[in-house]
Amino acid sequence: MKPGELSVGDTLPERELVCDNVQLFFYNAALWNAHRIHYDLPYATDVEGYPGLVVAGPLMGDWIAQVVDEWIEGENAELVRFEYSNRQAAYTGDKLTTGGEIAAIDGNDVTVDLYVKNADGEVITPGKAVVRIN
Repeated sequence: MKPGELSVGDTLPERELVCDNVQLFFYNAALWNAHRIHYDLPYATDVEGYPGLVVAGPLMGDWIAQVVDEWIEGENAELVRFEYSNRQAAYTGDKLTTGGEIAAIDGNDVTVDLYVKNADGEVITPGKAVVRIN
């Protein structure tokens, strides 16, 4: 991959993901995140008022970071900047889509707009990454 081979508007491969209770439990256990909205369904629904177990925000951030990692895998490139913001909750069983699009190319630095979309196509977690192609 070379900057001259890329164009603004090129898309990164999308992935469809569905988080289940087991994945959510183990992810939050690894983070030492004991908030009950991620593993205790009666608490999440009856006390907090959510429609289900809440997918951890950092998990969605990891998913969009993986979009970039998989895109540059095997290339002479590195992820040099990454940011994201959770704007809307997702719940276990929701069908989510991750992906991205090249937003700018400045020399060897490629800026990519990233996203997690819900089943309605709404971006619930936007992100941005800068990849340096060496």
